[in-house]
Amino acid sequence: MLPELLDVTKNSHTASDEQLAREAQQAGCMAPFETLVHRYEERIFAFLKCRVDCMQDAQDLTQGVFVQAYRKIRQFNPRYPFASWLFTIARRMSISHYRKACILDVPALPGELFDGNNPGREAAWNDAREKLWGVARGLLPESQFAALYLRAAEQMSIMDIAHALQKSPSHVKVLLHRARRNMVQQLAEGNEELNAVRDTAREAPTAALIGVAPAESQY
Repeated sequence: MLPELLDVTKNSHTASDEQLAREAQQAGCMAPFETLVHRYEERIFAFLKCRVDCMQDAQDLTQGVFVQAYRKIRQFNPRYPFASWLFTIARRMSISHYRKACILDVPALPGELFDGNNPGREAAWNDAREKLWGVARGLLPESQFAALYLRAAEQMSIMDIAHALQKSPSHVKVLLHRARRNMVQQLAEGNEELNAVRDTAREAPTAALIGVAPAESQY
């Protein structure tokens, strides 16, 4: 996906993200950062694909995220999760792209895969999942969508989401509550797009978090 500038090594690496980032902060130390690119490229692309109108834009933004991250790697504070810092950059770039392009409707491609042994069922969920996030992006305010995606698709903790969105943990919980409430309300009001994927989507592990299935706990 990325050009030779970010030629990613495929070798496995046991170091933590934060340790690799610290090593990348050393002058001329590119290899650790390449490992980070390999770990996060698909996840960042999936996040951005939910927020822009075409695959090429998502690919270009993905490249831009890692270029900017490498240029600003010295600003990264290893006391915080690298994932939160990287998704902060991705979110800011997607907002900037949105404003420049005046995008109104955004397709989707969430990151989580259905955990099942039935290929047909998995394919059905993948399709429903894609449509579900597309509907959510059109229904929810940007901050609610970002919080919901990071929680459900990336399975980030409340603290990590707070760091990524630069909000307090309490604010993140409010965003998640409002996002889920909005989704439930749309279902109750008979939103045709949501109802079209509800039966399949509600079987997903994150369905309760998204708001299409009952949950004992929202978080």
